[in-house]
Order: sequence, then structure tokens, then C-alpha cells
Amino acid sequence: MAGADHMVHRQFGCDRNTFMQSNEFAEIMGRLVRNIETVIIGKQETVQSCLVGLLAEGHILLEDVPGVGKTMLAKSLARSVGANYKRIQFTPDLLPSDVTGTVVWDQHNSTFKFREGPVFAHVVLADEINRASPKTQSALLECMEENQVTADVQTHLLPQPFFVIATQNPTEYEGVYPLPESQLDRFAMRLSIGYPSAEAEKALIRQQRLEHPINTLQSVTDVCQIAEMQKFVRAIAVQENIYDYVLRLAHATRHHPQLMLGLSPRGALTLTRAAQALAATRGRDYVLPDDVKFLAGPVMAHRLIPHPEVRLNGFSTERLVEELLHSVPVDRK
Repeated sequence: MAGADHMVHRQFGCDRNTFMQSNEFAEIMGRLVRNIETVIIGKQETVQSCLVGLLAEGHILLEDVPGVGKTMLAKSLARSVGANYKRIQFTPDLLPSDVTGTVVWDQHNSTFKFREGPVFAHVVLADEINRASPKTQSALLECMEENQVTADVQTHLLPQPFFVIATQNPTEYEGVYPLPESQLDRFAMRLSIGYPSAEAEKALIRQQRLEHPINTLQSVTDVCQIAEMQKFVRAIAVQENIYDYVLRLAHATRHHPQLMLGLSPRGALTLTRAAQALAATRGRDYVLPDDVKFLAGPVMAHRLIPHPEVRLNGFSTERLVEELLHSVPVDRK
């Protein structure tokens, strides 16, 4: 359609409309966590936080050393929810069209048509995202923020639900392009898996002696139910004192003398939505301040940008968030 955007709809999910109870939500979440833990052993908190990001309709940045299971976490989550899964290996020569897709000439029909890129999936793993050029990194921005791809005046909707898990290795700085603030802000949470305990690592080695558990992992729900759970999260009650507490935390970062950039309005909204998802996971239909505190580090720390001179002195935004949680008061009314 010349001169105007044309939207192309794709039906990946379903329109099932059912009423979900709090206990049903928590029960499904419990099954999902236990299922993923058969692959990612001893990391229940990280697994739960990753699922909270999915149900809060956000995206996750996994930042950790190589070999701790970042890719396996993404793959096991996708299989557990019965999702269409694609992996994109980010390299310096990766082009934006390699991510989103491109318009090609169809000789049979003598017309141009859009060839979808790997971003057209329910769960997308952007592996080592900081190895690609900033131009290619930014190709994900529209996808993550607007759930769509625009090519040649046509807008192509991405599947719903749509969830990006990006990974990066913090110890390897040579040949990488650090994510800009605008892109970091689009990740709901930054998580770290970490090394397993001695007991968990022994169980992992023994478990994979004959076969990797990912090969036999089965789904325990489907993307239709995940979409319903996302709707349920939005309905979780948030009292005025919770809104006020989130905003006090945000304002404290914006006026902190050591920070060049504080928590954005998007970050405050994400913290509230993630707290709603965590409350539902814990079997409640209302948010408590403890839900906000539990997620404040993963949601806030990567969004806070310290002054350059402060950063050189070993300043930690994670530690700053912990200090704010102790100093910013909570209205219990």
C-alpha cells in the first residue's frame, strides 16, 4: 500500500478466553519452575525471576560467565511453555535484516514479499548480544518495545506472547559493543545464573553422563495459557502505597549525587508490573512491598548509570539499590 503503513497480522497464539484463579496461576508457575529445574539445577530464584519477566510482558538480559547455562535456561523455558523458539547468534558481521527479515523478489508471482527473520518466534534467544554492532542491536528495539517489525511500509506483527532473552559475557570486553542506555532500559530485568553449588554441580554432571535432560524435556503448559496468565497479572491489585513506594525509589535514584541517570518512568512501570507477576506467583491477588523489594535489584540496577569518576572507584549499582531499599520508607497503610 503506497504512501501508508500497512499492517500484516500473523496468528501465532490463540484467542482462548478463560477465567483464572490465583491458586491456578500459582500451581502452573510451580509446575513450570520444577520442570525447568530438571535442566537448570539449584537455581530456583533465577528460574522464577525469568518466568516473572515473561509473565510481566518484559524481556530478560542474562549477564554471566560462559558455560553456566544461559542458553539452556532459554531453551528449557521455551520447551516448558510449548513455545516456538529461535536462537540468533550475534556476531560483528550480523546485519539488522538478519534479525528482523527482509523484502525479497518472488519470481513466481512477480512481486515483492517479506521473508521473516528469526525474531518471529514466541521465545527468541539473542546470544552474546553485545558482540553485534550498535546498528544491529538497535534492530531489536522496535521488536522489544512495539512487538512488530516494519519493512517497506508494511508492519508485521510478532507472535504473542513475545519474549526476548539476551545473553552477554561480562568478562570479555575485547571486540564487544556495550549496550546503550536506551537498549538496556528495554530489558525488564538483568539476571545472573552464577556457578552452581558443589552438590548441584555434582548432580548436573551425573545427570548428563548419558543424555542431556533438555532432550526429553516436555511442555507443562502452552502459549495460550501463558497469554492468559499475562492478562491475569495485569489485574493484580496495586494499592496507592505501592505506587508511592515505587515512585519514591525512582525519585531517590534521579536525585542521587553519584548517578548520572536514574530510574526511567519505563523502569518504574516495569518494577510495578513485575511485582504484580511475583505476587500472582506467590498465590496473591495483591502486591506487597516485599514483592517490590525482591525485584528491585534485577529491575533497577542495570538502568542506573553512575558518573564516570564514580564508576572508576568500583561503584556498584546493585549495592546502591540495596542501600535505597533500607533508606526509602514504606507506607504500610
